[in-house]
Amino acid sequence: MANRLDFIIFGATGFTGQYTVEELIHLSEEKPATWGVAGRNKSKLDDLLKKIGTKLGKDLSSIEVIVADVDDAKALEAMAARAKVVINCCGPYRHWGEQVVKACIASGAHHVDVSGEPQYMDRMQLEHHDAALQKGVYIVSACGFDSIPDDLGLVFLQKQFKGDLNSVESYIDGEIEKPHTPSGALLHYGTYESAVYGIAHKHELGALRRKLFPTRLPQMMPPLKPRGLLFKSEVLNKWCMPFLGSDKSVMQRSQRFFYESEKKRPVQIQTYIGFPSLLTAIGALFFGAIFAVMCQFSCGRSLLLKYPKFFSAGCASHEGPSEETMKKTLFSVTLVGEGWEEHVAEATDAHDGPPSKRMKVIVKGRNPGYGATCTCLVLAAFAILKESDKMPAQGGVYPPGAAFAKTSLISDLNKHGVTFEVIA
Repeated sequence: MANRLDFIIFGATGFTGQYTVEELIHLSEEKPATWGVAGRNKSKLDDLLKKIGTKLGKDLSSIEVIVADVDDAKALEAMAARAKVVINCCGPYRHWGEQVVKACIASGAHHVDVSGEPQYMDRMQLEHHDAALQKGVYIVSACGFDSIPDDLGLVFLQKQFKGDLNSVESYIDGEIEKPHTPSGALLHYGTYESAVYGIAHKHELGALRRKLFPTRLPQMMPPLKPRGLLFKSEVLNKWCMPFLGSDKSVMQRSQRFFYESEKKRPVQIQTYIGFPSLLTAIGALFFGAIFAVMCQFSCGRSLLLKYPKFFSAGCASHEGPSEETMKKTLFSVTLVGEGWEEHVAEATDAHDGPPSKRMKVIVKGRNPGYGATCTCLVLAAFAILKESDKMPAQGGVYPPGAAFAKTSLISDLNKHGVTFEVIA
């Protein structure tokens, strides 16, 4: 890999891709790296570098520009052959992700992305883990807000807990920093589009997971029961409901990895999301129900994708959030773990009494969708580049918790605005 660039950002002209380029420039001042950008339109890539160069006061004229289209396998392989790590920002990944993964494996490049699509992630592990392992390549998805705060938050909690952790409840929360009044949407269309297709194809997950994991994990006791559809949480002091994103799925894959490879007790997981008022929560339930039903039909999906602002109650648009709104958006992920101070001999052994120890961890940051996400993504790429000797085996397809548990990624995130802290 001596003559390769450290990183290539594929899909650099997309909404997430642009902010990933900016984040890489910022982090490269502290962590020198060689990098390039790739996409299907050279003139747009050139314009992007000029725009970002002007914005940040940087001369980017020497940055390598590579033309590669997701429909051209040879071009993708040539692009991947120029990189040590491909940072893939081209979604929805269920449509465009596998082509890039296959090109990276063929060309011997590592791969990170910000997918929040469980079907895509599970299928990549099922179909490409062995090839990636044989080639010595790491393929790691969910390296953004989905799902590093939750997955590495649980890794952090397990390390701090020191006893046997039985269960964790995760609570995602967000707010707009006052006195700012948000203008425009909170999400870009690309994120919304991925959610539409993810829910539409949720029925595929059962059969896919039975192939990926033919044996069930042992049942831990006592079982962690899910809370209701809508409940008042003492953790956030807010109304909450189950979080339907990919975090729980990603965390469970990491827990299975730790059980199978390190004989660690698999932690039971439930994920929730908080709302500022009961009225807001009821509104989210109402829109969510309509959204979920419409996703099941092609005509419904067409309407959802044609009128994103209307069907998301103004939360998503083709323009995305303004830079001011992004800077003022705060997030937290609170993980509440319960277990025992002492260890049992085997991971599957039962404890004599009910859980007697509780610990609370909070992961906080700013601009979850396009700030913290890009920080997580780029630092994950640096972790592979610099610390692959601390990662599992010599390659393969992994969730971020399993991939980065023994690296310094949590420490690096703490230094760059995504903080992990024990609060109780």
